[in-house]
Amino acid sequence: MSNTNTKRMGKMTITKLSKLTLTLGLGLTLAACGAESDSAGSTENTEEFDATQTINVISREDGSGTRGAFTEITGVLVEDGDTETDNTYSGATIQNSTSGVMTTVTGDSASIGYISLGSLDDSIKAVNIEGVEATPETVQDGSYAISRPFNIAYNGELSEVAQDFWTYIMSAEGQEIVVSEGYVEAVTEAPAYEAAEDMTGNISIVGSTSVTPVMEVLVEEYTALNPEVTIDVTSNGSSAGMTAAMDGSADIGMASRELKDEELEVLTAEPLAIDGIAVIVNSENSFEDLTMEQVKQIFTGEVTTWDEVAK
Repeated sequence: MSNTNTKRMGKMTITKLSKLTLTLGLGLTLAACGAESDSAGSTENTEEFDATQTINVISREDGSGTRGAFTEITGVLVEDGDTETDNTYSGATIQNSTSGVMTTVTGDSASIGYISLGSLDDSIKAVNIEGVEATPETVQDGSYAISRPFNIAYNGELSEVAQDFWTYIMSAEGQEIVVSEGYVEAVTEAPAYEAAEDMTGNISIVGSTSVTPVMEVLVEEYTALNPEVTIDVTSNGSSAGMTAAMDGSADIGMASRELKDEELEVLTAEPLAIDGIAVIVNSENSFEDLTMEQVKQIFTGEVTTWDEVAK
């Protein structure tokens, strides 16, 4: 081989080695950058919760059965003879639906609220109460402290079709739906439902936003068996539901609380399920457990920052 060719080959080899070195160097640099990026992301994901933040209390509106049950059980509601005083923190943000509470808590790391256990999902975190997790099992065995009935009620006598739907709710099939939706059955050893032939008509149901999700599933399954029946469900709060049942503007009212004495004087009521009330915080919140006293202190505004709760 001539000297010229040898020199040319030498230059080509050096050039290829230079490119290879550059490529390897760039790859190592990018890998290092990626590692730094992953490390930074990991640090961000494991960043400690800032307990010095002011607690943003999220509560339900007046007339909500969930609020009524929650404040009574936790001691936020104080009874003095015939007088009841709801001491919910005056600076609380008020939401008029379960979804409103969940959305607010999901978007605010310092917030706390309460919802029906059956509505709990992965977007938020339920804290343990007195060391007990909120589950259908702990509600059923009584170890979870915050629970209440889901009641349905009517005035006078139900129509044939409304009575048939009521029977379905309290049947083995209806109570199986209650359990599958994350609640505790209200009727044990319930009888099987026997569908009537050619059942037709309209039913109006009004009331609690907490009862509505399981009611809608019950309606869906019932109307699949009775396609000529139309059932309208309006979700507007427990008190509105009881009023509608009393004045006859609804066939059936829904309440996520015990009925008041004046309501029971007019209405016939029965629980369709037992529900826990989950105390929820943002998923970034490091708190896993609260006592009943701490819950009361937070929702009355006695403590206003998360680090006060930890003391």
